[in-house]
Amino acid sequence: MSFRKVNIIILVLAVALFLLVLHHNFLGLSSLLRNEVTDSGIVGPQPIDFVPNALRYAVDGRQEEIPVVIAATEDRLGGAIAAINSIQHNTRSNVIFYIVTLNNTADHLRSWLNSDSLKSIRYKIVNFDPKLLEGKVKEDPDQGESMKPLTFARFYLPILVPSAKKAIYMDDDVIVQGDILALYNTPLKPGHAAAFSEDCDSASTKVVIRGAGNQYNYIGYLDYKKERIRKLSMKASTCSFNPGVFVANLTEWKRQNITNQLEKWMKLNVEEGLYSRTLAGSITTPPLLIVFYQQHSTIDPMWNVRHLGSSAGKRYSPQFVKAAKLLHWNGHFKPWGRTASYTDVWEKWYIPDPTGKFNLIRRYTEISNIK
Repeated sequence: MSFRKVNIIILVLAVALFLLVLHHNFLGLSSLLRNEVTDSGIVGPQPIDFVPNALRYAVDGRQEEIPVVIAATEDRLGGAIAAINSIQHNTRSNVIFYIVTLNNTADHLRSWLNSDSLKSIRYKIVNFDPKLLEGKVKEDPDQGESMKPLTFARFYLPILVPSAKKAIYMDDDVIVQGDILALYNTPLKPGHAAAFSEDCDSASTKVVIRGAGNQYNYIGYLDYKKERIRKLSMKASTCSFNPGVFVANLTEWKRQNITNQLEKWMKLNVEEGLYSRTLAGSITTPPLLIVFYQQHSTIDPMWNVRHLGSSAGKRYSPQFVKAAKLLHWNGHFKPWGRTASYTDVWEKWYIPDPTGKFNLIRRYTEISNIK
């Protein structure tokens, strides 16, 4: 064989090898691009982080995607991480987390989500623009939440999740022990844009709020002395609901302009002070109660077993806590704080912050004997 023929053969083999490597890389890139989604909206810049590999379970691409929206503030970031981790480990469904935060928290959150324990999480980080709230929130020193823009992220679901027809919203102070698919499949009645857990249900007992009395009906949240409230003809004894966990039909939400309705009542409260003066719960609750008065479906009470943060004591038996599908530490005593109930249940899902910025505050080690 001539030297010329040998060179030709070597050249052909080199070209073939190059094409093979190029084809392999192209397939990998195509796979990644198919999994990424680029959203745009008016809620400021929206950098997207997506982890397509190393899923804990094999996810069928034909499965319906379950959007779960969680707001994550810098001082409560550990709560959001624990909630996300608990959801991911208790389902085989195709869940994608829309984590709503502010620009100054995005990098911290991203580094935490890159931890080995969380690499199977599929997520998007959505930056919330506080300018959306200008003229709609009354700054009240007695209501710390009024200063936190992310408290109102739940009002803007169609903007945060623009391509979804249905979504779940939940606060960062929860732990999910059931399969999130069951909550997602909550039936909503025709014409209803959301399903909530009512405060008069049998799972979470009624709570007496210091200075506010029994805050489980409309009069605990709205000022019925105001003429504008009275004109709505809403019964003051109507059972209120908890906005910390709910399922939203976003198609119906858009059709009814729910976000615009909520903003209307936010503005009116700034101008006229329509909320109860003894309001001890979330300031997001009053406008939701007005807009969804007798126009919402209900979720299974076991999917929002709440008031775990109402006091440092234990409200429920270990058996009941174990049976709950979702545990909610609403109230002042958060599970990452100095004094809280059932902290061992929460810590099971907590992943330490690799940056060391977020640390649990513990006065003593609590054992709840839940096995």
